[in-house]
Amino acid sequence: MPISVKFFASLKESLGVSETTLDDGDLQSVGDVWQRATSDAPAPTNLLCAVNHEHVDWDHPVSAGDEVAFFPPVTGG
Repeated sequence: MPISVKFFASLKESLGVSETTLDDGDLQSVGDVWQRATSDAPAPTNLLCAVNHEHVDWDHPVSAGDEVAFFPPVTGG
């Protein structure tokens, strides 16, 4: 079962993609998902990530069927 990957806000615009799916094969962590989904693009500073709608760190494990989301910090005034 694949891993669903979503990109939000300015990240979606800069990468030119809003979502993709990856075979879970050798993916162990959120960091692995970023590397594969972005072809090793450098991650912006302060990038946030979530697995199945829960905020997590880059070393959080991933499993088949997970949804991994990447998004910049929310700002406002």
